[in-house]
Amino acid sequence: MKPSFSDRLTAILPYAALAVSILALSLSAMFVRWANAPGPVTGFYRLLFSALMLTPFIIRQHRQNPPAHNNRPSLFFPALAALATALDFAFWNTSLAYTTAANATLIGNSAPLWVALAGLLFFGERLKRDFWAGLGLAMTGAILIMGSDFLVHPRIGLGDLMALAASFFYAIYYLATERGRRSFSALTYAWMMSILAAIFLFFINLLLGNPLLGYPAQSWVIFIIAAFVSQILGYMFITYALGHLPASVVAPTMIGQPLMTTLLAIPLLGEIPSLLQIIGGIIALTGIFIVNQAHNRVTKNPPELQI
Repeated sequence: MKPSFSDRLTAILPYAALAVSILALSLSAMFVRWANAPGPVTGFYRLLFSALMLTPFIIRQHRQNPPAHNNRPSLFFPALAALATALDFAFWNTSLAYTTAANATLIGNSAPLWVALAGLLFFGERLKRDFWAGLGLAMTGAILIMGSDFLVHPRIGLGDLMALAASFFYAIYYLATERGRRSFSALTYAWMMSILAAIFLFFINLLLGNPLLGYPAQSWVIFIIAAFVSQILGYMFITYALGHLPASVVAPTMIGQPLMTTLLAIPLLGEIPSLLQIIGGIIALTGIFIVNQAHNRVTKNPPELQI
């Protein structure tokens, strides 16, 4: 029997959602640049405004399904994930002032490497040869990318190191969220994470002396757009895709985000990658893909990809 139009549409929608999420997250670097504000400030408002946008839906959800008072879940893992997110945003957003959008996005999305290594060191997971081969490729690609930046100017290389630090905290977010989500709905967890991470970023900005007010109207528009596009749409569509497609399909596909950012940065930011950066990026992406696949086979239920 030939499938109906609605059946074909239902089959296509998850892949369309995945494509939209990649595009939405790929624009994150552009929003940080266009905001003309310190990176941690842009991250603070992205999280704060996304939490405000989600609040009406949270109120509605809790009215329909009030939480049981005798079974309050622990806030430890959500708080840890929020702190990791705040530090991830602080380092990654700041890195964009010192390196290209393509480099920051690629290196920032190397978190699966740290997740897999954490599984080896702390959870006793046995990783096979393909993992180590992928790790070697990813490190080789990263060295080529970062080395080309250091050859141009050490200050630019600093941005790559910041993006690398961001990827480490991104991995902590993965691991904490994998456990924290067991006690909360996706919507509740996203809302709570945004609020807690915004609070952490508020104090980070205070420590850094970054002003939270006094920005031009363009900056405020970008803050709001980044909250809706990158924070809400990006994660909403990933969550939808994960509800209809296996994580083994979604996670490797999200590696397309650095590629999309690289392509968008050419017309939108005027950043043309060098030949060495292109070669390093291809090698690193191949390595990350292999690591992701190897880790998926070990865990059978890998954490979903974010930035």
